[in-house]
Amino acid sequence: MSETPSTPLLDQVHIPSDLKRLSDAELQQLARELRTETIAAVSETGGHLGAGLGVVELTVALHHVFDAPRDKIIWDVSHQSYPHKILTGRRDRIRTLRQKGGLSGFTKRSESPYDPFGAAHSSTSISAALGFAVARDLGGACDTGHGDAIAVIGDGAMSAGMAFEALNNAGHLKKRLIVILNDNEMSIAPPVGALSSYLSRLYAGAPFQDFKAAAKGAISMLPSPFQEGARRAKDMLKGLAVGGTLFEELGCSYVGPIDGHDLDQLLPVLRTVKARATGPMLIHVLTKKGKGYAPAESARDGGHATAKFDLVTGKQKKTPSNAPSYTRVFAESLLAEAADDPRICAITAAMPDGTGLDLFAERYPSRLFDVGIAEQHAVTFSAGLAAGGMRPFCALYSTFLQRGYDQVVHDVAIQRLPVRFAIDRAGLVGADGATHAGSFDITFLATLPGFVVMAAADEAELRHMVATAARHDSGPIAFRYPRGEGTGIEMPERGTPLEIGRGRIVQDGADVAILSFGTRLSEVMTACESLRARGITPTVADARFAKPLDAGMILDLVARHDALITIEEGAIGGFGSHVSHLLAESGVFDTGFKFRSMVLPDIFIDQASPADMYATARLSAADIEARVLEVMGLGQVRDKRA
Repeated sequence: MSETPSTPLLDQVHIPSDLKRLSDAELQQLARELRTETIAAVSETGGHLGAGLGVVELTVALHHVFDAPRDKIIWDVSHQSYPHKILTGRRDRIRTLRQKGGLSGFTKRSESPYDPFGAAHSSTSISAALGFAVARDLGGACDTGHGDAIAVIGDGAMSAGMAFEALNNAGHLKKRLIVILNDNEMSIAPPVGALSSYLSRLYAGAPFQDFKAAAKGAISMLPSPFQEGARRAKDMLKGLAVGGTLFEELGCSYVGPIDGHDLDQLLPVLRTVKARATGPMLIHVLTKKGKGYAPAESARDGGHATAKFDLVTGKQKKTPSNAPSYTRVFAESLLAEAADDPRICAITAAMPDGTGLDLFAERYPSRLFDVGIAEQHAVTFSAGLAAGGMRPFCALYSTFLQRGYDQVVHDVAIQRLPVRFAIDRAGLVGADGATHAGSFDITFLATLPGFVVMAAADEAELRHMVATAARHDSGPIAFRYPRGEGTGIEMPERGTPLEIGRGRIVQDGADVAILSFGTRLSEVMTACESLRARGITPTVADARFAKPLDAGMILDLVARHDALITIEEGAIGGFGSHVSHLLAESGVFDTGFKFRSMVLPDIFIDQASPADMYATARLSAADIEARVLEVMGLGQVRDKRA
């Protein structure tokens, strides 16, 4: 497989309407070329490989049968949309995926009219598609017109309650809506739960399969008066074999399962549905994640997310690091605490590998609970565990914790239950962009009464915070940490519990104080090295806690300095706002004291490298240095990025 694959048919496709003139045989060749091009592109950019490879034939079939952008094809999560992007006028930019100024790794409304709805979190597609269907029937204005609404959702995403809420509503409204269940038996991690088992039984049961094999092609051979009766008999036998069709009970006509890699099956079914569907229709398609590329097919996660890789071997080209990742430090620290405390258990929402809890599952399988893509349930389940006397660690990415916020408030905070929230991917995350950035957790957690909110300045501090959370039984507690590697600091063998609400002085200085919350501390220290050359040595403190604040330390910093600057990797309304409130209530501002707060700007920052994103956010070492000089009245330092 060369890095510039030969793609004579694909070279003729610039927009989806170009697929209309291709024969079914040519579409099969196009699918092979599209798969080759997708693999070659992702080998250069990195990204989500397996999901896209699993829907190549489905993508070709959808764009051949339907009429995008008039027909709205909505990809759930949309990490499988790279083949879709190649077919919709973006092939010339496909090797800019997930890079600054390049194509998003997900669908994005502002990027193309062929992306009618943006996504990156799961289980939103059916709700959005139903909205388009209702807007169509009510005469809503749309630049591209209104046609069919098609949601493509994976079996993992179907485990989320929102998907069933949408199906239930669609069945009630009886609007023409097409839902394609892309069943690859895997979301990010292998799916868990009763729904996945139900889907497996649906197509794996021997009686059903035997009947389907015997009946294949037979119905079409019967005289027309008998064909409908034969179809009904087939449906009845299917119901007897697998115990009924859940989706039909929700009001959706069900077709399937069919082979999602066989265009000879996909094309007739889609054509028939397009021609005849009147209400909500669910098409059950079986696919294989990573299809057509052996390294992805054999990977445990189906090649979910990869760095750049060698096309021949599939080996990823990762930059080696001597520092452990924050995720690994959390996992190992939790294992150490769990070894001494059988009450410690861990909960994740379909992300055991991403949160490091696969290590916990290996050691303590009976104390690890992967609840599937169901963050709301994960939070309340953790609350129930806490109420029952366990010490639960609910490990979620910051961006996914947002999905369970009502449960955090209603089920955890109000009841003061000691759920420990391990918040991974806090701050800006690079190539996944705004949809995955952990920008808001400080703000939405620190506003809750009785909540303890910590942020680790480095990997050693994270180890201490895991130990702190393990022993905190008086209410909810959260600790946040970023994606990627630590600073390389010397690590303690075990964590030492911190005093709740107590920060630390990192460096004593004069004139101005810098109070850091989280891993921007390393940038603060870099800025201080440059400031030292100017004869300026600020006092630097690590807050450790956004709530409760170390009021004593903060007011002491105020008493000893002319100005205070806070720095955090969070949005407006977070740590700096709490410090500002403390200073206002203490009357500090009445004296003319200078206070500045450095936070993420009031924008969503597009994908780039983390360093570029923090430069955009004005939270780099150069920006910190400039802010110190400004607050001291020494003018702006020249922007070192210019």
